[in-house]
Amino acid sequence: MGLGLCIAVLATGTGARAQGNLSAYQGSWLERGPECAEVFSDAGKGTSFKKPVDIFVPAMIVSGNRLKTPSASCRIKSVRPASDRQLLTLDCANAVAGNELRVLMAPQPDGSLKRFSNEQDTLGTRYERCSR
Repeated sequence: MGLGLCIAVLATGTGARAQGNLSAYQGSWLERGPECAEVFSDAGKGTSFKKPVDIFVPAMIVSGNRLKTPSASCRIKSVRPASDRQLLTLDCANAVAGNELRVLMAPQPDGSLKRFSNEQDTLGTRYERCSR
């Protein structure tokens, strides 16, 4: 999914405001399928995507007010409540373009994270935390 995590399935506040609401999102996240060790590498500076990067793996890393997918890097501009979910406004860029995107997510009681394609999506896509 790569930037597809942000674009294909995927107000304005300050970065500091967004960062204050992001504690439940911090870390590396992976949709079921591959193992965390196949996708992520823990380096001295933190977690990164293993090389060569598989741009199609449904994974993301949230660090501070940054969200990275295998093919895009985003700044989280704001986080706002949206019913039982949160609306994240992202400023994303990849090798080809930059876009502002809106993503619906919700931390789950079991520590997982769900991403929703739109307001009508009742199931969401589940992501498991690999590391903080």
